[in-house]
Amino acid sequence: MQKKLFLSFILISVTNIMFSQVLRYSNDFLNIGISARNLSLGNSIVASVNDYSSGYYNSAGLSNLQNDYEFSIMHSEYYAGLTKYDFGGISYKLNDSMGVSLSVVRLGIDNIQNTLFLFDENGNINYDRIELFSVSDYAMMLAFGKKTRISGLNVGANAKIIFRNQGEFAKAYGFGLDIGLQYVKNKWHFGTNLLNATTTFSGWFYSLSPEVIAVFEQTDNEIPENAIELTMPILNSGVARYFSFSDKTGLQTELDLNFTFDGKRNALVSFNPISFYPQLGLEFNYKKILFVRSGVNNFQLIPNFSNNTETEDYFKEKSLDFVPSIGVGLVFYGFYLDYALTDVANQAISLYSHIFSLSYKF
Repeated sequence: MQKKLFLSFILISVTNIMFSQVLRYSNDFLNIGISARNLSLGNSIVASVNDYSSGYYNSAGLSNLQNDYEFSIMHSEYYAGLTKYDFGGISYKLNDSMGVSLSVVRLGIDNIQNTLFLFDENGNINYDRIELFSVSDYAMMLAFGKKTRISGLNVGANAKIIFRNQGEFAKAYGFGLDIGLQYVKNKWHFGTNLLNATTTFSGWFYSLSPEVIAVFEQTDNEIPENAIELTMPILNSGVARYFSFSDKTGLQTELDLNFTFDGKRNALVSFNPISFYPQLGLEFNYKKILFVRSGVNNFQLIPNFSNNTETEDYFKEKSLDFVPSIGVGLVFYGFYLDYALTDVANQAISLYSHIFSLSYKF
């Protein structure tokens, strides 16, 4: 009986994968980052992270929590305030070798006007028929980290539940698992985090009224169908080291590599199906009270499209693009106030955003 159940589970899993959509940039709202500190470092944190944000970047870091409790909130806005991005998290140090964290992320656009029924039955515009709706993505993450019997080696896992809402039209429910490792050797810190280790599944369910379907058909829009969406694994690996200049000053450095496996991207180095780009973060501190930070990530080779689409050089010429970031931090009686100036796209398309986060540790 158990053998039959196991074979049935394998068959169902294989069938789901065969009839699922592997989409590039699927659930990409989970790759923006959390905490103004980490965003100002270009998200180069996978090897050295050891606070509440470990559940997001590398759950193995929860084994080295410095405080029993840590709370944090963050708010940011992108694209001239059109998009809101919020985070809230808490971590708890179970003992000297284990820790847990709970995090919630929301990315949303609110008060979108639904003009599908702007015209009444007589063809007249009626603004009273406009309704507002929101498009939002949510994720709840529960993470655990633990030191192993091997000196310097820590492991962790992060389970995440995803809910995506597109007003009354569609909803998606998903689940994924991240696996993290950290290793400390002398003054060097090494880390790796495999996001979507088991491939994240998201099921989309559409609920369209007959009136909406009629409008779609009249305007030659495709009627969406329920589907399963797959998010492929992403591998973040890095090395970090802290340099002490004196009893009062020091510099935290980290270099990471971000690998994707969902096809050839416009990354700095890209093949099919693997692409990757580096990330670099620097943090200078004075008495570990005042911090000055900078980072750079999201290196891309952007095609310079020519006017003549028939020439062979249409896609060949490319320019290097990246996202720089800066930030500061201040510690005051257990409160950590951090600020970052950065972007989510690249250095040319959109304006940079001011990001603040507040943490309390005790």
